[in-house]
Amino acid sequence: MTRRRILALISVAFGATNLASAQVPYSRLVNAPRDSANWLTYSGDYAGWRYSPAAQITPANVASLRAAWVYQSEGAGQLVFETTPIVADGIMYVTEAPTAVVALDARTGRTLWRWERQIPRDYVNIGFPRTNRGVAILDSSVYVGTLDAHLIALDARSGVVRWDATVADYKEAYSITMAPLAVDGKIIVGVSGAEAGIRGFVDAYDAKTGKQKWRFYSIPGPGEPGHETWNGMDSWKTGGGSTWLTGSFDPSLKLLYWGIGNPGPDWNADSRPGDNLYTCSLVALDVETGKLKWYFQYTPHDTHDWDSNQIPVLIDGTVAGKPRKLVALANRNAFYYVLDRATGEFIRGVPYAKQTWASGLDTSGRPIVLQSKEPSAEGTFVYPSLQGAANWHSPAYSPRTGLFYAAVREMGSYYFKADAEYKPGQPFMGGGERALSGDSASGALRALDAVTGERKWEFPLHSPPWAGVMATAGGLVFSGTNEGNFYALNARTGKLLWDFQTGGLVRSGPMSFMVDGKQHVAVTAWRSLYVFALP
Repeated sequence: MTRRRILALISVAFGATNLASAQVPYSRLVNAPRDSANWLTYSGDYAGWRYSPAAQITPANVASLRAAWVYQSEGAGQLVFETTPIVADGIMYVTEAPTAVVALDARTGRTLWRWERQIPRDYVNIGFPRTNRGVAILDSSVYVGTLDAHLIALDARSGVVRWDATVADYKEAYSITMAPLAVDGKIIVGVSGAEAGIRGFVDAYDAKTGKQKWRFYSIPGPGEPGHETWNGMDSWKTGGGSTWLTGSFDPSLKLLYWGIGNPGPDWNADSRPGDNLYTCSLVALDVETGKLKWYFQYTPHDTHDWDSNQIPVLIDGTVAGKPRKLVALANRNAFYYVLDRATGEFIRGVPYAKQTWASGLDTSGRPIVLQSKEPSAEGTFVYPSLQGAANWHSPAYSPRTGLFYAAVREMGSYYFKADAEYKPGQPFMGGGERALSGDSASGALRALDAVTGERKWEFPLHSPPWAGVMATAGGLVFSGTNEGNFYALNARTGKLLWDFQTGGLVRSGPMSFMVDGKQHVAVTAWRSLYVFALP
């Protein structure tokens, strides 16, 4: 009998009756912004706010926060936690690297069950770590992507596999590291692998059967709109365009918003003249069909591996005196963008971090690129670095302050250009980079006006952060540092109010939930999951 089944039986024997109540229909996911007790999606809600409506922990009492319990990862080797936990009805679901799911009693941290997938010995990851950033939950199932490019449905009560769908062939360098998104009977998932010359896509699967419902290719083929932007003979076939971070969703418009990664090869663009759609873009997809509604390309013909795999944040705001439905994104290329989320119209774009690659944006939002900043054989120095001013770590938005909170990386790099030859399953990058780290790099948590991008305050950090951000209705912003600090700031002023030294790199997004009517805050650091509450 497997260890997972043994743990499940032990849980039942000890009367873990709350397991039977973990039912999360689509209606609960839609109403997540008003649910202070649970954290039901990767970003906490469909809009990507990473905002908790719980308000028990405030600037007046946050200094009293104490560790309630700690869970130590059983993952292999020195792989770092990058997960954001899901909490539903007193049960927490977390993922461990390389590919494992654990159900915990959210009150005590006690393990209820653990499921782990054995990764094939011939699996090779190119351009990303062996990690997993989380699960999705819908009805009574938990969904996880695997490094060898499968999508798995697990019974939320026991961890037993309900179905297993092959998304792509890992031997062609496809992989899944992101948390899926559950939407109205469908599980949405994207793939990693652009550094090996894959052709990226976003998939939807039937939540009950695992049958594929639709696929949107991020690199258009012959006869499809956008194919003309790949002027190389067959460059589209190895065009990259990974879809490796969880998107956002507007239930009223029925649109998915998904960030698309870099073109391939990364730094040598000689073989792919043109804008290379839909790489480095935000695409809006019809959730029922996967058809493209609109797109906006942030970095046409990218030669710095900047991607656009950041969390799209859906907000409502006033522009030129009129209410607008907007989508905001702090891009890896160091510009903050606001678009109309119904049409994709460019509203505003401003730098939010140091950048030296463009003189600005034109009236359509297209960057005015400085040609002297292209990668070269001898190396060209550019801000931001390959890791970007932002990366996969999540921003946050508070409807109470109207502020967009971003963990910002201030780092430059020398970008090198080299020959690139495509070989299946091998690196296809065409160069590299050498970052200026140490004292030449820094970071900050910055609060921006969500509609204008105007900086309101910043909290300086010693090094470029990898931790996400969470805002709360209690008037706080939580985040972490590479030095191991988990901290809370006043959401309106940026004043430091509380700090806890975890002893390890914080490389995940904070979240909040309630147990027995008491608010808890959780974050992972290195190989531990910390949960905090007031005395």
